[in-house]
Amino acid sequence: MSILRHPLAPWLLVALALACARNPTGGTDLVMMSEEDEIALGHASVEQLRGQFPAYKNRELQARVERIGAELAALSHRPDIAYDFTLVDTPDVNAFALPGGHIYVTRGLLAYLESDAELAGVLGHEIGHVAARHSVQRHSQQRLTQAGVYLGSLAASAFGDAYAGAAAADLGNLFGGALLSGYGREDELQADRLGAEYMAKAGYDPEALLDVITTLKDQEIFEIDRAAEEGRRANVYHGVFASHPSADQRLKEIIESVAGTESDERRPEDREAFLLSLDGMAFGPSWAHGVIRGRNFYLGYVGMGLTFPRDWAIQNEPSRVLAIAPGNEAVLQLTLADRGRNKTPRDFFRWEMRMSNETHAAEFTLSGLPAFTAVAKTDTPYGNRETRFSVVFMGSQVYVFQGAGRDHAHGLDQFDRDFLDTAGSLRPLSEREQAATRGPVIRVRRATEGTTYEALSRSTRIKSYQEQTLRLLNHQYPEGEPEAGSLIKLVK
Repeated sequence: MSILRHPLAPWLLVALALACARNPTGGTDLVMMSEEDEIALGHASVEQLRGQFPAYKNRELQARVERIGAELAALSHRPDIAYDFTLVDTPDVNAFALPGGHIYVTRGLLAYLESDAELAGVLGHEIGHVAARHSVQRHSQQRLTQAGVYLGSLAASAFGDAYAGAAAADLGNLFGGALLSGYGREDELQADRLGAEYMAKAGYDPEALLDVITTLKDQEIFEIDRAAEEGRRANVYHGVFASHPSADQRLKEIIESVAGTESDERRPEDREAFLLSLDGMAFGPSWAHGVIRGRNFYLGYVGMGLTFPRDWAIQNEPSRVLAIAPGNEAVLQLTLADRGRNKTPRDFFRWEMRMSNETHAAEFTLSGLPAFTAVAKTDTPYGNRETRFSVVFMGSQVYVFQGAGRDHAHGLDQFDRDFLDTAGSLRPLSEREQAATRGPVIRVRRATEGTTYEALSRSTRIKSYQEQTLRLLNHQYPEGEPEAGSLIKLVK
């Protein structure tokens, strides 16, 4: 059926007329939601992404991000919305903005910056996306190309305020793809122009945008070369500034175009103060949520550890830990949950996990902690399978182990001992293990005469490509060397 013959076509035409709204930064854009709905969508998205992007717990760095972000937002085309700025605990090198002014920058990106001006360039760029309502435009385009979904939502919005709820239901489509990996070339350039303008008005040097892009492009070149050497596909950077070529003439023209908008008071670069603020920041995978050492997994913040089967691949994700048997023949998952009002692990298994018809059930004590284990059928990556559950109480926290085998008939029998032994290895950490939970951190030191990255690479905790990574961290890739007396970032 043609859209124009659809019974809701009159509503579509009205909506299209209303949706061509004036962009706060100038021009007319196709948008399918009000500012109130945009803000509601932003709040919903924050809740959905909270587990995936936990905040990095460092008050000084968080305050720095908030201060610079607030300065720029106050000078933007949308100064009246309630912005918030969050430093995210992930090694990914990225920054992104959600609808309604929720802006995130990762500590992985922060590690590669060298000044407040560079941080202002990243935050100004993301504020530019919010000011131009790029995520709203993206959402509106998606709604139009999905006519059936769009028309249903349009009917709801025409008769009430259900649009925000329908929009929130699309978060998986919106934020699982393009939004977190950058926009199109023209949107990115507009965000650059707006960010450079806000930087200049706040007294930051817009040229710092070029420094950030140069560093990120160096990382991309390094990753492509590394992937070719290792015979794999390159995991190239796809986030903020991703659409820019290495020597971006249009961006240079944009930066030149903001001349005349500068603040009367130019901020000093103060590179050293910025670098010193990074001293002690975690580097690499988040160790606040557990670290992998060989086949051991340590949760230092609660003083517990466990051991996975030999030769299993271990993945430490924000919401779970996965161990996968060779050949993907079995999988074991560990999650943490709140105990709630459940008095025993068996109660938790039945009431919180909603499991029943269990077999091979037993209550036991593990390192002095109450525990329960049973087998029950549930959905797994291999389909509906008999699954070994082990539930352990520790204070208000619950450790939940779930293990299943690929083979429908014999998968559990083949791997059940591995599942039980792993859960049974949960233990308080020894002093030596506790020390091993402290992961690598950025250390800022002053270079002396004759300091080289080759020498520094011999004492770093970077696992591979040590020399290249140190150069990237210090904006001296591929062949630069430290200058005597200057501050440099190390990983210890």
